[in-house]
Amino acid sequence: MILFSLALAVQLATPAETLTVREGGRIVSIPIVATPAGPLVSAAPVFRALGATYTRPARDRVAVQAGAARIELTIGLPFARVGVQTVPLSVPPAVRDSQVLVPLTLISEVLPRVAPEYRYDVASMVVSRLSTGVATPANGSQARNPAPGPAPDARQPPRAAPVPGATVASAPARAAARARRVVVVDAGHGGPDRGMRGPIGSRNKVHEADITLAVSKRLRTALQERGLEVVMTRTTDTLIALDDRGRIANRAAADLFLSIHVNAANLRWKNPRLARGFETFFLAEAKTEDEKRVADMENDAARFELDVETEPGDPLSFLLSDMKQNEFLRESSALAATIQGGLKSVHPGTDRGVKQAGFRVLIAAYMPAVLIELGFGTNAAEARWLASARGQQVLAKAIADATMRYLADYERRTSGVGTP
Repeated sequence: MILFSLALAVQLATPAETLTVREGGRIVSIPIVATPAGPLVSAAPVFRALGATYTRPARDRVAVQAGAARIELTIGLPFARVGVQTVPLSVPPAVRDSQVLVPLTLISEVLPRVAPEYRYDVASMVVSRLSTGVATPANGSQARNPAPGPAPDARQPPRAAPVPGATVASAPARAAARARRVVVVDAGHGGPDRGMRGPIGSRNKVHEADITLAVSKRLRTALQERGLEVVMTRTTDTLIALDDRGRIANRAAADLFLSIHVNAANLRWKNPRLARGFETFFLAEAKTEDEKRVADMENDAARFELDVETEPGDPLSFLLSDMKQNEFLRESSALAATIQGGLKSVHPGTDRGVKQAGFRVLIAAYMPAVLIELGFGTNAAEARWLASARGQQVLAKAIADATMRYLADYERRTSGVGTP
């Protein structure tokens, strides 16, 4: 599993402002480290100044006991575990000079939400601990909420988890403010990361980054024609970090995340030129070597970003063990099956089925999310079809139609229509 790293960004960063910590009569100033990804603060002095218990049980793990709330972090992974809940972070925790740095939003947004004795003043940038006597259950939810919002509407499709720093409305309020569903379309690769290059043995090469962008633009149009709101992670030939693609979807409070890619054969296969077909993935641990191969191939795009460190099987297994029963994962599987079925009726290649693997681009997307391999660009015939305007339009229409079927089916399943 790839362990994210902000080492380069942190090395280039310099403290610009300070966070003031007030606990009782004591006041402590902590430097804020500005990075391209977002502001960070040193975890140990902040939490200890707040009277919280800060420990580092492993080199890549941090645990904080703040009142009754227990917060667990993994270095480089953009979420926190608060009791049994998983909360997305704006910036992954990082390490500089053996000191753990955490996103400022963990202090300013997450901590006051899960531990009511803590308060943060935005104007003065002061975080303080109050003696309120309000307890917080171990699962991270507040035991007493003086102003509860309306109950969520079960008929709404699964929504992105709240992003720290954003104003989060109730499901009915969001539905009233915006009637249309939001789908994020992610054109894989881009910029210096060209992705797959094929076909094998041909002088006329096609590149994955070009095909994914062309299909994604057509998919955007098709979805908009069906009444959906569409957010693109990229609309030009530019590089977008794998982690940022999911964050774009979170900020858009998207209903679905569709990542578009083109497959490539392993040159060690027997007759790799003949490999063809389409497959749709959702996020889970790979069960076969081929699933792992595809994930490794797509995750390799990270080498065009900051330096990364590899620690097999750690952050992803932590994520999956925490979210194995999460509705997003179950719905991602259903979405993948619907899209795969839609492509089967129009695709000239082999139906390779619904699969699962640890795709980095899907980890940060807190909503039903899938990665679609449109076909093998290493196969000459399939590459020509994928690069053609007709092939791209057929694929876009099939994915758009399948997306609408999934949303309609979700509405039926959650509304109870047709059930005893």
